[in-house]
Amino acid sequence: MTKTAGDKPLWDRPAAELAAGIREKSFSATEVAQAFLARAEETNPHVNALVDIRPDEVLAQAAEADAAVAAGGELPPLLGVPVSIKINTSQRGFASSHGVAAWAGAVAQGDAVCVAALREAGATLLGRSNSPAFAVRWFTSNDLHGKTLNPWHPGHTPGGSSGGAAAALAAGMTPIAQGNDIGGSVRFPAYCCGAVGLRPTVGLISGVEPRGAEEFDSPLSFQTMAVHGPLGWTVDDVRFGLHAMVTPDLDDPVGLPVRPPLGTPGRVKVALVRDAGVVKAQPAVDAALDDAARWLTEAGHEVEEVELPELGEAARLWSLLLYQELKTMMTEIEMFGDDAVRDSLASSFRAAAQIWGEQPSLTDYIRGYARRGTLIGRLQRYLGQDRVVLTPVAAEVPFEQDADLAGDSRMAELLAAQWPMQAVPVLGLPAVSVPTGLRDGLPSGVQLIGGRFTEDLLLHVASDIEARAPRSRPSFAWARES
Repeated sequence: MTKTAGDKPLWDRPAAELAAGIREKSFSATEVAQAFLARAEETNPHVNALVDIRPDEVLAQAAEADAAVAAGGELPPLLGVPVSIKINTSQRGFASSHGVAAWAGAVAQGDAVCVAALREAGATLLGRSNSPAFAVRWFTSNDLHGKTLNPWHPGHTPGGSSGGAAAALAAGMTPIAQGNDIGGSVRFPAYCCGAVGLRPTVGLISGVEPRGAEEFDSPLSFQTMAVHGPLGWTVDDVRFGLHAMVTPDLDDPVGLPVRPPLGTPGRVKVALVRDAGVVKAQPAVDAALDDAARWLTEAGHEVEEVELPELGEAARLWSLLLYQELKTMMTEIEMFGDDAVRDSLASSFRAAAQIWGEQPSLTDYIRGYARRGTLIGRLQRYLGQDRVVLTPVAAEVPFEQDADLAGDSRMAELLAAQWPMQAVPVLGLPAVSVPTGLRDGLPSGVQLIGGRFTEDLLLHVASDIEARAPRSRPSFAWARES
């Protein structure tokens, strides 16, 4: 019989309760690890979310945690809490495969800085989460590990590129997951799977690979837009993961020398933006915004619907700056990538050409980065320390599986629908995706965007939505029926 905490099995408890129970010896880290391993054994065959689980190593980590509890003294905050790590992030002893078959043997000799931070915080690293090859699709499939399914409905994407992380959370395989985000790869999977996903301020969590690893001259957009961040089943799980992952690191080109204050929650002004001048949201998406706005008003926040065209402009810049730099990586992607990632990117480039032309000039690119700076300053002044922007996560409900392979017209629709995902990386601001319940059997949710280093403020507001939104776990009825 599975040991429980309160009236729920251990695998269905928040991270903070697990950590507290382990410290207080209500249950052991080994019992927690066993509960999550059993849950993964039960659910992972249905969704293929975690692709490299090593039970003996997981239980060895848990045993070390139990020994630390027995020894007494100060204990790290995540002691014994299971966390998954994405396959494109270095974890010693595991392949940093990026979902590429040719790199299946690329075993990391050390941890990325954010993984080392989780390990130092006492987390039990339970498994590797699946992603698309090169982590550049909003769908999670690759030739090395196969396709990840959405636990709610296999015909819809679990999101990408951190789709394995989000699917594992929804299925109860871990309470916290590490992901990364350059165009929605944390926030969109959280939305698709009914979880919570935080994209932190650029520089707050180090993206540096292990010391001594082969150096890679990453494009400027990767340096200024890509971040690592936590996903969780609850807002508190994400908060717990965030505070463990904050890593002052001057080896990171955008890293910070100190841990900044993450903001003090208080009364918040909420600016509701429905479309930013890009594309109208589907009715189900509008309904989620209406629910969130009503709940935040009930919680005492001041909600005002506004026009904020700067977000739409930032989204359009994303398809210039990121895609122009991705084109410089196409030799490697063509050589090692699978058919899906090659076809998806080719279609993406054609969709972007409808905005910027077939071959944007160097002047377009330079002016794009200059405009980016202007937009960042303008939005930061608007947001300050006490305002957040409420937007859709996407203008559509979770996409049908492999919609990016359905032709150029559908890809153009996806690119437009993802404007809330694209705008935030260009601006370097923090944002969180929070669920609002189910609609027609699929998760729904909204995004909150804040000023720099206002992560705690965002999570405070997200908690007010979470407290009022209905929550449930997927039943996997579709898996039993098949």
